[in-house]
Amino acid sequence: MIVVTGGAGFIGSNLIAALNVAGEDKIILVDDLTDTNKIQHINDLRITDYLDKDDFRRLLSSSGIPTGVEAVFHQGACSDTMVSDGKYVMDVNYEYSKIVLHACADSETPLIYASSASVYGRHGPFVESLENEHPLNAYAFSKALFDRYAFEEGRQPSAQRVGLRYFNVYGPRETHKGRMASVVWHLTHQYFGSGSVRLFEGGGGYDAGEQRRDFIHVDDVVRANLFFLQNPDRSGIFNVGTGRSRSFNDVALAVINACRRVDGDSALTLIEAQRDGRLNYFPMPDALQGKYQSFTEAAIEKLETVGCSGPWMDVEEGVDHYAAQLYSSLLEGGGDAPVQSR
Repeated sequence: MIVVTGGAGFIGSNLIAALNVAGEDKIILVDDLTDTNKIQHINDLRITDYLDKDDFRRLLSSSGIPTGVEAVFHQGACSDTMVSDGKYVMDVNYEYSKIVLHACADSETPLIYASSASVYGRHGPFVESLENEHPLNAYAFSKALFDRYAFEEGRQPSAQRVGLRYFNVYGPRETHKGRMASVVWHLTHQYFGSGSVRLFEGGGGYDAGEQRRDFIHVDDVVRANLFFLQNPDRSGIFNVGTGRSRSFNDVALAVINACRRVDGDSALTLIEAQRDGRLNYFPMPDALQGKYQSFTEAAIEKLETVGCSGPWMDVEEGVDHYAAQLYSSLLEGGGDAPVQSR
């Protein structure tokens, strides 16, 4: 039996789908389904049981990990970086995670949990080391603090414990995230609505749309999670990214050309997309000033050293595949029903 918290969320639902493909359906899905939009991401999954997040939390506090559970994937969190209620974020992301951690430790159950590249702040370096952590918001702080707590000196686990610092993840089953969905999701919807997309103008040493992030497809994130499930002797905190930053212009052009291919139109160059008004730019909102990561690039040497290596899907392949499927679904009037990864 495997527990997946946040199992109706973006990465959690993709993780369960991959477990199903691998023949595993003895899964307890833990989540909060107050937002019923999540149902569309899980109605094709095979699970043994569902538990509400709060019920699971109470169960862990009173009885510990259920008998027969072989591993816990803790993917559940408040992932909204703009939430102003720090008390809520710390309760959901930190206190709840501590309860999961202690329950796994008491039962010697492997724990693989979601951390975040946001812990590194605006400039990096993006290497798994305490001196590189500079969280800029409550979400990032909650993740950094839990990483430190989980691997605090003297708290050495007797069972596997893995924290995965995800970089910019995109792919199927993310509709419910709304404004926190990936830039690929937003740009595809923009193109569907208006035939054009928008990015931030330049600033901070970057030209318009030339801010760079490490964009990673959710399939590769799931692959990293399953690697650690299959290798219970590996523990630690690891970056999960491609190791290569790409510009937002690269991503936008990949979205535009994926949608154009579906429409039967020829591909454009970046200059042509800008000239034809397919790619436009707008000022960064004041709320993001001083809090925006204009550059991220995962150092993945530590991940690869333990045996989890590429090839990682690049923007041209991953964005093209996802945007084309999502755009086709929108054209067919199917909204954002989950599109299957390759």
